[in-house]
Amino acid sequence: MAIRHQLVEREPAAVWNVLRDPSRYADWVVGTSESAPRTGRWPEVGSSLAYTVKLGPKSVEGYTVVRRLEHPRYLELEAHTSLGTARIAFDIRPWGEETLLIVDEHPLRGLGGTLHNTVLETAIQFRHRDMLRRLARLVERLNPPTEPGSADARPSSVTGEAGRE
Repeated sequence: MAIRHQLVEREPAAVWNVLRDPSRYADWVVGTSESAPRTGRWPEVGSSLAYTVKLGPKSVEGYTVVRRLEHPRYLELEAHTSLGTARIAFDIRPWGEETLLIVDEHPLRGLGGTLHNTVLETAIQFRHRDMLRRLARLVERLNPPTEPGSADARPSSVTGEAGRE
């Protein structure tokens, strides 16, 4: 299982605002060039969004279905592509004035599930590191700090790079 975390310097509601917007997935999901609602009302259980992943000159179409929603704490998705399916779970935890965001992904069916090994696991870890960093930046950009003493007011040498292990 590929599990990774990121500290987001905003409250959980700001993270939820981005996660519940299907048009924003292409902004932070690595490799995704487009995303749009597919069925239902995102992110209700059973709703889905469609997306396109660019792989050089080629593109792959896929869709993601909401399998579990416990607002404001959990969002579990099942991503479908021609290579198979994967479970992607987001655990959104209040962390003081910030949010600890934990993502847990593992292949379920298809080629990804059959070939699941440490090399694939490592690739997922690298992808998650970039994805969570993008998501945190997007949340922080869309939700400017409201107080002068907020986390963004601290020098970068104090805050460091969130999500680094």
